[in-house]
Amino acid sequence: MRAVVQEGYGGPEVIRVAEVPEPVPGPRDAAIRVHAAGVHAGDVRIMRGEPLMIRAVFGRRRPRKPVIGRDVVGTVVAVGSEVDGFAVGDRVFTEADQGGFAEVVVVDAPHVRRAPANLDDEHAAVIPVSGTTALQGLRLAKAAAGDRVLVIGASGGVGTYTVQLAAGLGAEVTGVASAAKADHVRAAGATHVIDYRTTDVTEQGERYDVVFDLVGDHPLRAMRRILAPHGTLVLSSGGGTRVLGPLGRIVRASLLDLFTRQRLRPLAARRDGDDLDELRRLAEEGTLRPVVDRVMPIDRAADALALLESGAVRGKIALRGFDHPGPAAAADHAVQPSSTAP
Repeated sequence: MRAVVQEGYGGPEVIRVAEVPEPVPGPRDAAIRVHAAGVHAGDVRIMRGEPLMIRAVFGRRRPRKPVIGRDVVGTVVAVGSEVDGFAVGDRVFTEADQGGFAEVVVVDAPHVRRAPANLDDEHAAVIPVSGTTALQGLRLAKAAAGDRVLVIGASGGVGTYTVQLAAGLGAEVTGVASAAKADHVRAAGATHVIDYRTTDVTEQGERYDVVFDLVGDHPLRAMRRILAPHGTLVLSSGGGTRVLGPLGRIVRASLLDLFTRQRLRPLAARRDGDDLDELRRLAEEGTLRPVVDRVMPIDRAADALALLESGAVRGKIALRGFDHPGPAAAADHAVQPSSTAP
């Protein structure tokens, strides 16, 4: 089958399309023919192999699993003998453990769920990783109606979902993004937008019940200045050194958390099928509205990763599967930044 593979660590030049053996599902797996896939920041980090510490997990010189991609929507084509609840032909979405940028991906069935009925393939495909991260982060913070929530990095994939979900809870949301993306952040549900290029959010005198930091470019002492006395700082990715990434900041936050009324909580998002069910429900009721900046054919995954890395994307990039029907399969096209599927 055709798949997008990564031959080493580096820039988009390490990504190419190749013929690989089609995976075979085990007793507890589901095989899914990929209709569309989502691109997220983790794909860029794996492409670069940075921070270097991730190579201990993914492979020292090259990824142990050469077929990349995690966000997937598609049709079940086979199930293992111990799988209940799915049948061949079901339309599903999932976070794969790599292997998603391919004609067929095999995923352990507990992480597979029925796709939102009101979303097309491209919009459904960009939910799992970023949506789960936003959902778990707000849950960790115990965000609630009436809270003042600050989202740093509000225009990206996780940030957009975080703004939407926090606003859906009844929180007053402030997003930090560039002025060029302020309209996108407001459309997601933010009441206020701070332009990080002209304003240091840690110096503007406001305090928040929840700060969800998706960038990591401010010292913890500065972040605590804008956190309410009993507020929660959620740290998710971003920042740090080339070798250890945000690990040093995470360790410091975990130690400080023991000695303050403020809650300083690193977020390690995990695959969770039940959270996919919750995200489907939120999407079908309209609280979660995937924003797709651009749709591209999956054989241009390298270009999609370069575009995401450039910082020019509002929300998410979706990739059409190798065999996806429709006139857009042969070329990429833009989607209105605030659009959702019908």
